[in-house]
Amino acid sequence: MFDIKWIRDNPEAFDAGLARRGLGAQSAELIALDEARRSHITKLQEAQARRNAASKEIGKAKASKDEATASALMAEVATLKEFLTSGEEEERVLDGKLRDALSVIPNLPLDDVPEGKDEKDNVEVRRVGEPPKLEGINQPLQHFELGERLGLMDFERAAKLSGARFVVLRGALARLERALGAFMLDLQTGENGYTEHIVPLLVRDDAAYGTAQLPKFSEDLFRTENGFWLIPTAEVSLTNLVREEILDEDALPMRLTAQTPCFRSEAGSAGRDTRGMIRQHQFTKVELVSITTAEQALDEHERMTACAEEVLKRLGLPFRTMLLCTGDMGFASRKTYDIEVWLPGENTYREISSCSVCGDFQGRRMNARYRPKGAKDTRFVHTLNGSGLAVGRTLIAVMENYQQADGSILVPEVLRPYMGGLERIEKVQ
Repeated sequence: MFDIKWIRDNPEAFDAGLARRGLGAQSAELIALDEARRSHITKLQEAQARRNAASKEIGKAKASKDEATASALMAEVATLKEFLTSGEEEERVLDGKLRDALSVIPNLPLDDVPEGKDEKDNVEVRRVGEPPKLEGINQPLQHFELGERLGLMDFERAAKLSGARFVVLRGALARLERALGAFMLDLQTGENGYTEHIVPLLVRDDAAYGTAQLPKFSEDLFRTENGFWLIPTAEVSLTNLVREEILDEDALPMRLTAQTPCFRSEAGSAGRDTRGMIRQHQFTKVELVSITTAEQALDEHERMTACAEEVLKRLGLPFRTMLLCTGDMGFASRKTYDIEVWLPGENTYREISSCSVCGDFQGRRMNARYRPKGAKDTRFVHTLNGSGLAVGRTLIAVMENYQQADGSILVPEVLRPYMGGLERIEKVQ
């Protein structure tokens, strides 16, 4: 969400930012909506002032027994009251038009974000680790081939329960996913300063609006019949913990984390990644959220990205970090790093985390503020979010990078304490 006053003062900069997003100029239309709203408010203020003055004049006219003037003034007051009543409704309509127009405009990219149309224009920032040489394996298997051969990954039964884009994990693979989530939480809370939360999976309209899932992306969400939204990521619940609050600057940065199921309709993904666990309607993710001041935000973005990368380093998984171009960024983001893990079965890198800095874009939508030290005024908080990591995709990466020639999967050393000392996952007999 944007400050319309800033747009009035900086129309060229606003339109230039939209142009980098591949969008046309919108400042003139927004300013016209705001001018209509402000003009109407001025008329209401003038009418209210006249009503107050006329009400006083009625008393004076009656005191002087000038009934004709008193009657005329009373009629004027009645007309003004009617105008004010209808005018207040018109003000709400004009406010709504401006708010609706602003709410579907994406955030503006930072200056150092590369311009581009899609993922082909993203820029590699760094690469860590080399694709493993899988001894005795000519053609690495994909995760779903490995999982089904082990008898521990069942898409067919999941389809009977829920349809496509679901999976049933069992035995050692189910435990491996649980181990990964626990390891990620322990790392982020024990070493990186994040506070763990258990949060609602169902949220109201205001919460989904606050993090910008609504109104533009309602088709990507699942909604219950009684009006709740299933969270697509714990970002929604965690970030909204500060909605409509005023924080002290000393409390910032706040670093929050949660492991939750996530639910996405994948409305725009027909035909993409239909096999396996890459793109599911339900998946588990450890989310990282930071609430900061404007001055802290960019450093916090680098720190958050490093916290997510550390998970892959500890697991010994090769990855690369990409700076997304303007055409591939998320709606609320000003700058995004995608971390992509190497998948031998696909012979490519695939996204496993996306870390974004959003400026005060979400803070405005949530009306979340902080008070700088020694100041009387308040400012909107800045927000960041990232995956630390997507647990299911990390499971995929572990399976493919640690697959053995006999079809078994080695358990990364760092996960063995979470697996009861198990070193290898083998086929169910």
